Amino acid sequence: MAKSKKSALQTAKGVSSPEITNKDSIQYLKKRRRSKIDINELVSAILTQDITALSKAITLIESKKPKHLDLANALIKTCLPYANNSVRIGITGVPGVGKSTFIEAFGNHLLSLGKRVAVLAVDPSSSLTKGSILGDKTRMVNLAKNENVFIRPSASGDTLGGVARKTRETITLCEAAGFDVILIETVGVGQSEITVHSMVDFFLLLKLAGAGDELQGIKRGIIEMADAIIINKADGGNIEAANIAKTEFNKALHLYPEKKSNWLPKVSVCSATENNGIEAIWGMILEYLDITSKNNHFNNKRNEQDKFWLLQTVEEKLKSSFFNQEKIKTELKKQLELLEHNKTTPFAAADYLLSL
Repeated sequence: MAKSKKSALQTAKGVSSPEITNKDSIQYLKKRRRSKIDINELVSAILTQDITALSKAITLIESKKPKHLDLANALIKTCLPYANNSVRIGITGVPGVGKSTFIEAFGNHLLSLGKRVAVLAVDPSSSLTKGSILGDKTRMVNLAKNENVFIRPSASGDTLGGVARKTRETITLCEAAGFDVILIETVGVGQSEITVHSMVDFFLLLKLAGAGDELQGIKRGIIEMADAIIINKADGGNIEAANIAKTEFNKALHLYPEKKSNWLPKVSVCSATENNGIEAIWGMILEYLDITSKNNHFNNKRNEQDKFWLLQTVEEKLKSSFFNQEKIKTELKKQLELLEHNKTTPFAAADYLLSL
């Protein structure tokens, strides 16, 4: 009898993992996926300054899944009584001005004063891939290691104004978690970056000397909203240029009308890398808080911000409700096809969709 040929391509029998371990792991993962979020349990953990719970809560409110919306609203509502106890500071400036380096130096100074610091870093999203790097922690290594610091990078997505879609709600959660100072680092895209002004108490604008920024001081826009202008990187051979820029910005600020807060915006120089001028900036902020607390501007500003975000939320809800209608989805697709073949105009298509 002829011998049967054996194929050279054979798979050796390996050592399998213990059967019980595999089953337990699978059951654990399934149970974890199915487990419901307990809002009261989550809030209780946040109030005990549990960073893991805080991170989980922020992920929940950033979710775009409809099933998470009610949970997110309940979460924010439950945390509200424990919020509004922090100082909110917005930090903006063009890319390369040294925002992350400044925040690390400034944050370390706040830690030395016994403060707990939360950093909400907004990372720009690609208009092509929609992705974000979210690497801000890597630029604040020493700060990130401290147990009294919470750094949360978030993608800006399609939100304009230099902030993420849920930055406002994230501030509330961080306040409930007991953070004394909340620093909001914006994406740093220029003068259109003003939305952050509507959610902070103090608006800090970082500038560079010798970069043509002195001319921007006479233009309205983001500088007009700044409570302080800081000339960063005032070190080495750049000290003289920084002081000249400080003088120019001081002259420019006198062209603007007096603020309702009775606060005259100040200009200062600092070197985040050499830790020079950082303490003076915190002193400036404390001076601002003292003045605006006494004349009640601080509370009035927060009330105005709440009204602004009420209207913003209504607009967002209406937009979401409109585009999530099945009829609108169907008709929108048809209008886009008509538009592509030049059989309608953007304005006519919009009027048609709004009339449905």
